[in-house]
Amino acid sequence: MSGADATFGDVTCAVDEDHVAEVEMHRPPANYFDAALLSGVVDAIGWASDRGARSVVLCSEGRHFCAGLDFGATHTPAPAALATLYGTARRLVDSQLPVVAAVQGSAIGGGLGLALAADFRVGAASTRCSANFARLGFHQGFGISLTLPAVVGRQRALELLTTGRRIEGPEALAIGLIDRLDEDPRTGARALAVELAASAPLAVRSIRRTLRAEVVDGFTAMVDHEQVEQLRLMETADFREGIAASLARRSPRFRGE
Repeated sequence: MSGADATFGDVTCAVDEDHVAEVEMHRPPANYFDAALLSGVVDAIGWASDRGARSVVLCSEGRHFCAGLDFGATHTPAPAALATLYGTARRLVDSQLPVVAAVQGSAIGGGLGLALAADFRVGAASTRCSANFARLGFHQGFGISLTLPAVVGRQRALELLTTGRRIEGPEALAIGLIDRLDEDPRTGARALAVELAASAPLAVRSIRRTLRAEVVDGFTAMVDHEQVEQLRLMETADFREGIAASLARRSPRFRGE
């Protein structure tokens, strides 16, 4: 991309002549996030807005879009760390520019939450999405309790959250979880971002504020509730079993304890 560029920790940003910003995360292959990475994304979007960007492509280096938190590195995040993470997520949801997520590979758990924080998602037929929290033995986070029903409906969201099953690109498109499919999600996401940038920017921001108001206004209360439930369930034997099974790549054996 041409134009100005900048680096925010493990996040880079460039703004092109079409007023499209490319915000890229660099933690391949899984692009696990933490508060620092999300803060880099938020700061990059703000920087791009100050330099005339009208839309954003949120993308990542490597095989997968984002696999959420790295439970292999830390099985139980500290309450303060979760609070900081979700506070940063709130800033992302409330950002001023429309965001198109280019979802290659997998968007799993909190990584799906990150994709859902965007306005639109472009994937490929091979893209895989899973709200796998129940398969790990705990409650969903990252505001998914709001954002997932907003795009797929309450009943479908309930099914995806309680089964934790994986869906691929064509089904994700059919239920509205993904907005467009493209052989190259980044190319498809940029095409949509160019369309957004060609519309009147003040009108686009106004329309977004109207249609996203319920999610934006309710996000803080929802992530506060999600955090309480997550921390409670992280103390259970089922959570320890879910994480152990995931790391061992086997089916979990939950006991309801």
